[in-house]
Amino acid sequence: QVQLVESGGGLVQAGDSLRLSCEASGRTFSRKAMGWFRQAPGKEREFVAAITASDSSTAYSDLVRGRFTISRDNAKNTMYLQMNSLKPEDTALYYCAAGSSYSTRRSNYDTWGQGTQVTVSS
Repeated sequence: QVQLVESGGGLVQAGDSLRLSCEASGRTFSRKAMGWFRQAPGKEREFVAAITASDSSTAYSDLVRGRFTISRDNAKNTMYLQMNSLKPEDTALYYCAAGSSYSTRRSNYDTWGQGTQVTVSS
């Protein structure tokens, strides 16, 4: 069973960058599809980005495509989300998730971290 811990969130200004990390424990990380989701106050949790187990394919929400980059290092059991040109509307609690299949859907992920807060001021 994979356990996930996010880090790297913080308070930044619009236009700044942040890199989130998701460190996984367990031996199955390299076989898991991974994703980033986010949830703003009063809103549903939404898809941000996903990456296949082999790092061969990625997917992005239209809201972040071109600004965010998802990547993983299976040797380090870690996934990343590089966020550039941040906007106030990117403010949310960001979660990483692991699943057996590559998907943009929350229901395809069965393991979740606790989240890391990203706040972007204008």
